Amino acid sequence: MARTMTGAEMVLAALADHGVEHIFGYPGGAVLPIYDELFQQEKVKHILVRQEGGALHAAEGYARSTGKVGVALVTSGPGATNAVTGLTDALMDSIPLVCITGQVPTHLIGNDAFQECDTVGITRPCTKHNWLVKSVDDLARILHEAFYIAKAGRPGPVVIDIPKDVQFATGNYVGPSNIAHKTYKPRVKPEQMGVREAVELMATAKRPIFYTGGGVINSGPKASQLLRELVRLTGFPITSTLMGLGAYPASDKQWLGMLGMHGTYEANMTMHDCDVMVAVGARFDDRITGRLDAFSPGSQQDPDRYRSVFDQQEREGRYPDRRRCCLHA
Repeated sequence: MARTMTGAEMVLAALADHGVEHIFGYPGGAVLPIYDELFQQEKVKHILVRQEGGALHAAEGYARSTGKVGVALVTSGPGATNAVTGLTDALMDSIPLVCITGQVPTHLIGNDAFQECDTVGITRPCTKHNWLVKSVDDLARILHEAFYIAKAGRPGPVVIDIPKDVQFATGNYVGPSNIAHKTYKPRVKPEQMGVREAVELMATAKRPIFYTGGGVINSGPKASQLLRELVRLTGFPITSTLMGLGAYPASDKQWLGMLGMHGTYEANMTMHDCDVMVAVGARFDDRITGRLDAFSPGSQQDPDRYRSVFDQQEREGRYPDRRRCCLHA
């Protein structure tokens, strides 16, 4: 049922509807209407930081430790630019964040107004998606879409840039029912044919290895449990990136240690000599691969047959050598 309220009230209503209990922020002139509403309610607790970058990193830590979407609130201009490092870190580590930024009134956008910057343009390379809200009638929908995109598929940060006049404007708020996005439809189920082919390949492997990463951690305790069951069922050795440590017990006899330039000799040599590499929740960055032309030369390379089941919206540039691995999971 639609309710009439100001844009600032919509922000707080959406936070409450999405189960947000804590937000991290630093006040500024462009977000004062939201702060005024924030202190008129008790459902959402505000945690004051000393700089906007700290708000994003605190929200990251909150998301990592709770499994919930982290939320940050910062002002326009320098407030938004200070948030870029935290947004980039969240994007690289697949951490779900919703960053709400203030913006100068819509009629001043593009006029070099006080504490104005192109927040959408600046944050486009370091977010899954971002919005500049030009009408209060779009605000409720965008708020709900933001939480959906931040946590759906491969998690990541999003930015909602809200001009000050939109925060003061009055419109209709509708709750988060049947949230969907026109273009963002992450693929979350593998093709059964590909699964069967992967099982066949694993069954005939002579020098297999599991290569795991932070995606296992981000997927929750159930994912770690399933990984342990699979590793023990197959008897394959297992290694991990730094971000994936903890998903598999280091005391287990199948554990080879961490992989990469700071990893163990056993893990790196096993990866180099393997014939089947099963990658789970990991990306092939330079700290793991080293020279691409010398990385895992014995593993089969058939990208057409063993296709990735990662989110189709992921950018190819984030996986510099995804063709080199036989299997992705």
